[in-house]
Amino acid sequence: MELKRSAVNEHVIPEIKDWPVNKLYKRRDEFVREVSEFTLHRIMQDTPENVSHKIARAAYLETLRIKDEPWKVDPEDEMSFWRKARKNLAKHSLGNSPEEMAVANEKILRKIVDRYSEEIVGGFKVSTFKFARRFLTLFFKIIFNTAWSLGKGRIFGNRRELQERIKVYGHVDELRELMKKGTVVIVPTHFSNLDSIIVGYALDAVIGIPSFTYGAGLNLFNNKIVGYYMSRLGAYRVDRRKKNKIYLETLKGMSNLAIRRGANCLFFPGGTRSRSGKLETKLKLGLLGTAVEAQRSLLEKGFDRKVYVVPMVMGYHFVLEAKSLINQHLKKTGEELFITNKLDESRSITKIIKFAWQYFSRSSEITFSIGRPLDVLGNFVDKEGNSLDNQGNPMDIQGYFTWDDKVDANLQREQEYTRRLAGKIVESYHRDNIVLSSHLVAFTAFLILRDENPTPDLYGLLRLPVNDFSIPLEEFIRQVDGIKEQLFSLNAENKIKLSDEIHWDTEELIKDGIENIGLYHSKNPLGLDKKNIIYSQDFYLLYYYHNKLVNFGLKLKKE
Repeated sequence: MELKRSAVNEHVIPEIKDWPVNKLYKRRDEFVREVSEFTLHRIMQDTPENVSHKIARAAYLETLRIKDEPWKVDPEDEMSFWRKARKNLAKHSLGNSPEEMAVANEKILRKIVDRYSEEIVGGFKVSTFKFARRFLTLFFKIIFNTAWSLGKGRIFGNRRELQERIKVYGHVDELRELMKKGTVVIVPTHFSNLDSIIVGYALDAVIGIPSFTYGAGLNLFNNKIVGYYMSRLGAYRVDRRKKNKIYLETLKGMSNLAIRRGANCLFFPGGTRSRSGKLETKLKLGLLGTAVEAQRSLLEKGFDRKVYVVPMVMGYHFVLEAKSLINQHLKKTGEELFITNKLDESRSITKIIKFAWQYFSRSSEITFSIGRPLDVLGNFVDKEGNSLDNQGNPMDIQGYFTWDDKVDANLQREQEYTRRLAGKIVESYHRDNIVLSSHLVAFTAFLILRDENPTPDLYGLLRLPVNDFSIPLEEFIRQVDGIKEQLFSLNAENKIKLSDEIHWDTEELIKDGIENIGLYHSKNPLGLDKKNIIYSQDFYLLYYYHNKLVNFGLKLKKE
């Protein structure tokens, strides 16, 4: 199946002042109050005893967090606030009737929820967005164009040339049309801390759709300059240290209400970056469930506006944090079997600039694969926004939220819908994954490494001497050809997507993949020497990049 690339598009809504995200945050204070009241009401539906327990648990966990993992961005009064909350809870929980306990709980809970709502809810400023758009355009233009433009006597190129370096495939036309008809929730894969910046730029500059509200880790706000801009570019703050139910309910309440208000949202349903390098197979259901709940609420209030969910797969030849990510994954899964290997990356500004320069100036391939849009039940939708059944016929989703001829809330039913939606997103990630040359060569090489060292102990395999591993180019070509044949079959069945490079002559493909995968890391995951021998300097990195193609049933060609 041929991969069709999208052209650069004019903006769906040219005026930034008309964007839904701008309308949402124009009355930020009102929205913060709405989030607080919504969350407070929801938690107070529980029994007084359970609410007291939630408050006590939150105060306990927050006190531990402040002691064990403080951040610069944390307010100075954090400890005093939570000590006071615990003191007030203890004062009003002894000897009081359930009614008195409920009144005291609500008073304490309101202060907590107000604090969380103010922290979480972001903002958007048109002037700041225009500045960021100009800055990123200039930044990417310099990086993208310098390497090949110096010989032409120029550095900056032009905007069109810049946009041509970002490759977008898939259901772009449908996405653009749905922006005009309802609320869109984009759910991308997540591999790097740079994802948000690159996705944001691609959505605006290439796909031509307005900015989204999106979650950003609160730790990023430790840097005052970064925090200043992110808090004015639609980002809401997510603190992954906070695991208590009150915080999570406030976060979900914010997402739910933003979607109800028509603000298009973007969040990574995997919850965090893929530590293993694999495509996500299990998604976090919390924020995803807010899309389902928001749709039901809109139907309940008589609105015909629909919520559409659009999966997106990002494709990189190499990842800035690959070494640290695979270390974290192996440490978590292997425990005592894992021996830390020395990192060759840091998070310094110098490293990030080096990464950006090498990736964008020398690599031709950064891909966005837009999946087929879904409704909140996981059904495909057409350009007009109609939900389609398994036979492709239009269907009305309101019946799925109706009981006794009335749309009503049913938590268990909506949880099941959310699980079904998550499953459909995971299917889309695999179906719309675009195989790059670097993915293919890393996958094949690691399979050969494993075949030559048949052991169930992955950690022992990764600790083998890299100098003992070598593959003659002729044999590697044979094995890559075998994997290519399997990929072509999967592609014909619409189970995976292939970049143009996969169709090249195999030797040319191998050299392209090896060159791209080795652009950034000080130790090459894969190399080709002058004697036409394939080698590796780092099995950990090779394993990480190989993981992008696991779960597709690909196997080596046997003699």
